[in-house]
Amino acid sequence: MIRILLYLALAAGAFLAWPTPTRAAESYDNCTGFIDSLPATIGTQGVWCLRKDLSTAMTSGNAIEVVANNVTLDCNDFKIGGLAAGAGSQARGVYTSGRMNITVRNCNVRGFHWGIALSEGAGHLIEDNRLDQNLRIGIYLFSSENNRIRRNAVYDTGGATGFNESTGIFTGVAHADIENNTVAGVFANAANSWAYGIKASAGGTSVRGNQVRGLVASGSGLAYGIYNSNSGRLVVRDNDIHGSGAAGSTGVRCSNSLATARDNVISGFDTAISNCQSAYNTINPL
Repeated sequence: MIRILLYLALAAGAFLAWPTPTRAAESYDNCTGFIDSLPATIGTQGVWCLRKDLSTAMTSGNAIEVVANNVTLDCNDFKIGGLAAGAGSQARGVYTSGRMNITVRNCNVRGFHWGIALSEGAGHLIEDNRLDQNLRIGIYLFSSENNRIRRNAVYDTGGATGFNESTGIFTGVAHADIENNTVAGVFANAANSWAYGIKASAGGTSVRGNQVRGLVASGSGLAYGIYNSNSGRLVVRDNDIHGSGAAGSTGVRCSNSLATARDNVISGFDTAISNCQSAYNTINPL
């Protein structure tokens, strides 16, 4: 009996000591092909995957550009890194223009002027990504309709040289659902700079279930948790928005009363809600 227990203990110890991989891809089974170096261009529809961390010191252009419709980029939680280019970089991490049905998921994008930028086209999905230390905008979506940005973590956006505003998530000319994202840490690029958590510049958009915090403007610049700049029937609902008590800051700003703010928790802003139709919000002022 003693000999059996000793054997089991030794076997358990050997199992615990056995080296395990630090990261494993969810699956490569559906991959059309792999991206193994940067810069890269995806010109064939299908699912394109990363299977290792990638980085580049390019200061302009696109680390990964999609030039086909119906493409999914799945990074399997690997990194697309651009920190080596420095604060003056104009490079974009993932980019497409004028394409349809582009999905970007499970990517760790860091150190680019724009982290993920999908311009024009329609039917885009940006989900389950981590974006950190991007210089001007974490996620940029300028697309006409049927778009979704969900479950992304956007950290520490700012620091681009020559620009006076930083934005965690930006959408323009877009009917989009922006839901269940975290935007934490958006900071000024220079003197008199503005900081936006989520900037939705068009109507037909729903902003719900997001967490926004850590907005730092500078000088005469202002901080906004959720900001709508153009007329439209925007809905801002069930968001947690935390300010730092800065003078002139606003939790939720709508362009006019066509937009609605409801059931949000807003704390630490000079103005909690501006211009919106509003109801049932919980507000903790300065």
